[in-house]
This record gives sequence, C-alpha cells and structure tokens, in this order.
Amino acid sequence: MTDKHIIDPTNTNLKALFLGDKGENVDIYKRILNRMIDEHVGWRQNYMPQDLPVITPQDRREESFQATVDNMEQVFNVLSSRLRTDSLPWHSAGRFWGHMNSETLLPSIIAYNAAMLWNGNNVAYESSPATSKMEEEVGLDFAALMGYKKGWGHIACDGSIANLEGIWYARNFKSAPLAIKEVIPEAVAGKSDWELLNMSVDEVLDILEAHQDKYDEIKERTARSGKNLDKLGKWIVPQTKHYSWLKSADIIGVGLDQVIAAEVDNEYRMDVEKLEETIRGLAAEGIPTLGVVAVVGSTEEGQVDRVDQIVALREKLAKEGIYFYIHVDAAYGGYGRSIFLDEQDEFIPYENIQDVYEEYHIFQGENHWLTREVYESFKAIESCETVTIDPHKMGYVPYSAGGVVIRDVRMRDMISYFATYVFKKGADIPALLGAYMLEGSKAGATAAAVWAAHRTLPLNVTGFGKLIGASLEGAFRFYNFIDGLEFNVNGKVIEMHALTRPDFNMVDYVFNEKGNTDLEKMNELNEEFYNYASYAKGGTYHNEFITSHTDFAVPDYGNSPLSFVKGLGFSDAEWEKEQKVTILRASAMSPYAHDEKVFAEYSEKIKSAIQSKLEAIYAE
Repeated sequence: MTDKHIIDPTNTNLKALFLGDKGENVDIYKRILNRMIDEHVGWRQNYMPQDLPVITPQDRREESFQATVDNMEQVFNVLSSRLRTDSLPWHSAGRFWGHMNSETLLPSIIAYNAAMLWNGNNVAYESSPATSKMEEEVGLDFAALMGYKKGWGHIACDGSIANLEGIWYARNFKSAPLAIKEVIPEAVAGKSDWELLNMSVDEVLDILEAHQDKYDEIKERTARSGKNLDKLGKWIVPQTKHYSWLKSADIIGVGLDQVIAAEVDNEYRMDVEKLEETIRGLAAEGIPTLGVVAVVGSTEEGQVDRVDQIVALREKLAKEGIYFYIHVDAAYGGYGRSIFLDEQDEFIPYENIQDVYEEYHIFQGENHWLTREVYESFKAIESCETVTIDPHKMGYVPYSAGGVVIRDVRMRDMISYFATYVFKKGADIPALLGAYMLEGSKAGATAAAVWAAHRTLPLNVTGFGKLIGASLEGAFRFYNFIDGLEFNVNGKVIEMHALTRPDFNMVDYVFNEKGNTDLEKMNELNEEFYNYASYAKGGTYHNEFITSHTDFAVPDYGNSPLSFVKGLGFSDAEWEKEQKVTILRASAMSPYAHDEKVFAEYSEKIKSAIQSKLEAIYAE
C-alpha cells in the first residue's frame, strides 16, 4: 500500500474531517495533535541520548523562569481575547455567506500544527527532507488533477504568486525563439520574426531538448535579459480578472499597457468571439498575442470561462500561423476538477458522470449544478500550459497555500535559477525545488498540510469530489432559496434577485425595493445591507448573517451587467448615469449546507436575520 492510498476513500464521511460548527470533533483534534507532539518530543529525546538536557530542573525553578512563563500566559490571554472579539465565524454551518473561506480540514490543521515543530524550510532538500518530498508529491498530485501526464507543480504562498509565475513562463517561452535564433540560428532557419514569435511551447521545448548544451546560453538571451520585451505582444485577461494580473504584468516587465481586458458576456464568461476579433485585429497590425488567461472560478462571480472554446480558437488560429500561450487561473475553481475524475484519475465521460455521482453519493438530492459547458471547460484545462490552483480556497487548507502547475515538466528549466549554496544544478528533485519557483524560504508546514489533505481525500470523485459536491449542492440550495425571496418592511416589499445561475459555488445577489427604478437607490440599499451584514454596523460575534460585497462598474466590467440591470426594471439611461451595480457576494463553501435538514434549519434563521437588517436600514 502506497501512502497515496493510505485510507479507503469509498466510505468517507465529511463530518469526520472538520472540527465542527460547535467544535464537536475537538476530542479527535486533541488526541491526534497530542500524539503528534508526543512523537516529536520523543524524537528530540532519542536523538543523541547521551546529550544531557540543557534546560535543567534548577532552571525551571528560577523565579525569572516562572515570571517569563506567567508573562507568556498573559500574552496568550490577550491573543485569545482579540481573536474571539474580532474574528469572523468562517466555521458556521449557515451564518456566514461571504468571502472564500470556510471550515478547514482537520487533517490539514493537525498536519500544519505538527509540522511547525519540525520547522522545515522547503527551499532546499537539505533543510527539509521530509516536507520537501511531500511538496514534490503534492506537485505531482496537482499535475494528475489537471490531466497533465508529464506535468509538474509546486506550492506557492498564494494565487497571486502563482499567477506571476504563469506570466513568467509565458514571457520567457515567447521570447525563447528570438534567443534561439541568436545562439543556434540553424535550428530556426528560414523563420521570420513573426513566425518565431508564434512558435508553440512544444516546438520550443523540442529544440531546447535537442540542444541541451546551449540551453543556458539561450536562457541568458530570453526576456530575462530585458531584451525584446516590447516585441512579445499583448497579455489578454477577461474583465473578471483578479487584480493580481495587473501587478504581475507590472513586476515581470510585460507592462500594463500590454494587458488587454477581454469582454465578458452577460453570464460573466469571456466572450470568445470577441476574443478572436481582438487577436485577429492585433495580428493584422503585426502585434503578437503573448497569452490568454482563462478563469475557472472568478473571484467575484464564480463563473467558468469556456476554456474548451479558447483552446479550440488557438488550434484554429495556429493553422494560420497565430499562436498564444494559455494560462488557466483556477485559483478558486481548480480543485473542482476532482469531481470529474474517477478512481484512476481519468476524466469521466459525460454520458457516465451522473451514474458515477449516484454511486459515490456526491449529491444528496438532484444534481442541479452540472452543465455540458462547465464539463467541457474543466476537461479542456489539460490542453493549457499552466494553471493556478489554491489549496487554501477549495482545498480547504489553512492559509497560506497557493499552487502552480505546468503541463510539461521540461518547462520548469525555462525559469530556473541555481544558488550553489542551497542546491546543486543537476541534482534530483526535490533537492532543486527552490530553483524552479519565485519564492525562496517557505514553510514545510504548508506542504504537510496540503499533503495530508490529499492523502485523506484523494483528488478524484472518491475524495475531494465529495467535498466539492457538498459545496456545490449547498450553493444551489442558497441560490434557489434567495432568488425571488420577498420581505415586507414598513409597508414596502424588498425583493432578492440572484445575479446569474452560478457555474461554481459563488452566489451573487441584490436587494431592491419593488417598483424602484432608481439604480443609485438600489446600490445604496445594498451597500447599507452589507454594512449591517459585516463588522461595520453588524459587528461580528453576534451577527446572525454575514456576507461580502463588490461593485460591477463600467471601468472593469464594461456593459456586461446591463442585461441584469435591465432585467430588474432599470433603464439604459439609469445605467449610463450610475455606471455600476453594487452586488452582495456569497462564496458558498460550507461543508454542511448541502444537508437538506441543516439548510432547512438555517434558511429560516437567515430569513429572520435579513428581515431584521432590512428593518434596521429602513428605520434610519
């Protein structure tokens, strides 16, 4: 039995894997954690047992020793007080419907707690042999999850750093053919600069593999040298982009002027027809497309771009000599791919998937979530170059844990650096882990936490698929519950309207007074509701319903919200005047809300809490 299959995942009970809304599983937490602490201390005691303890009984009886312990106890009294006073109830089974955080997996918490005692630094194997191996295994887990047969990945501190690595790869590969022309011109003989700037990643990799002795010299002449940055073309991201993409383009030297925000449709997915128009328009001007970012689980709407259509567009344009890199920003939705993989980590045929869901009890009730469009989009990730995935989101792992995955393990050499005092070039992975990523020192505890999550819940339908399914089912219970819900407040009827049918587990919505046609007034109502449903006016500890909010404004979203706004009865003129709509936003990550009985109990409490907040608003 390998450690990838430590447990039998076919009988997994999700309620055993979390501390619990009221700490119901605290006994499990304490028992396992205490054992891990005892085993760590035993390891210390057994290492060089001939060495006497440096902290003696006499030391422990010193007055200053006890005074120091007392001071430490007081520090923790204050710490506990501040955490209990100002923290948010992520753990709630049905009170918190806000940011992308929820209960975290008990095995991950314990693994993080335990691994901190060992204080591994995963920058190099020699400083963290145990947790560096775990990170290497996690990276291979990521690759299998994305369908990359020859892929590789690693943990990053967050999705922003992973996104930065994605554009780093794209920048270096786009510039590599120009560098090859300088170093080994015969390898690209007869190609114009336009043809060089439209070579595929696979073509570049094959040339580099055939000329390993020239690899370092070629790398020195890529965009990492600062050369040819102005020739690489445009980096296209959807309007639903995460703000980290602008930072990444700035830091990596591509430049903000080279970033194009592609239009999204009224379902907040990238409009692929307009994407094609944009790329063709650029090509007509002799401007390459550096790359396209497809979002799988946008952070504001939870929508899934049509990755399959973007891949098909690349295949179509490649026949015309136009090639672009594809990075999938699946920081939020990446773990969702597990619900499509069978026990052998193979993508389940669409015609069989409902039977598989029934076999593994993925949904308690009818599957209202899956569409063919979402299925094909997740499947097409396997054809893209790089992916961002965050274990600290849908991996239910404690912060901070992002991740990046590459389709071909050979790609990592294009961004590699070697510090001789840390690792030796030519050594085996994971000894070289730090050479192939942006970060230096990093917590081995994070690797242990992610590793433990993956070993407890395999990244397929038998493991994480169940957890993802629970989250999705809970999201659709919430979506169906709020859409069209009405409240009577001081003689006025206040309606709730969902923004759109979610592709993933993000549910966006608004309140509007029935008959109101003043968009500014509706925005003010939703802004004020957020104030009461957050720490601003509602506080935290006694707040019975907590959510988050955002604005969909013309500078970022163009007119994509217009269809929704008009559907609520607002005119084009109102949209032109206000140019934004304030949205309330719920990341429905609860591992409990899928349960019909649990949701039924909390839905009544949610309704009551919303009524109270609306009454407070209208009483002002």
